[in-house]
Amino acid sequence: QVQLVESGGGLVQPGGSLRLSCASSGFTFASARMRWYRQVPGKEREFIAGIGSTGLRNYADSVKGRFTISRDNAKSSVYLQMNSLKPEDTAMYYCNALATYWGQGTQVTVSS
Repeated sequence: QVQLVESGGGLVQPGGSLRLSCASSGFTFASARMRWYRQVPGKEREFIAGIGSTGLRNYADSVKGRFTISRDNAKSSVYLQMNSLKPEDTAMYYCNALATYWGQGTQVTVSS
């Protein structure tokens, strides 16, 4: 079955960086569109970044220029490099595959 496992979250100071990873299995990763979302309690899950099978990327305006999504098809993994982090980036971050499958999430907290 499809599995998505996120990692790399944690506590970081404002202005710092984190790199999230999402390891996947159970589907043909190389042809799948992958996305990152985030969610804070009481709010809807928010799209952050997506990457297609050709490597074409798109981003939410709130993270454009600070976050970079990438993929490694050999490892069936997608990554989210987050730079210049702000307190408002604090959320649970989720990996999504094929607009259908979700991981369990990894918590990112930006605080001094």
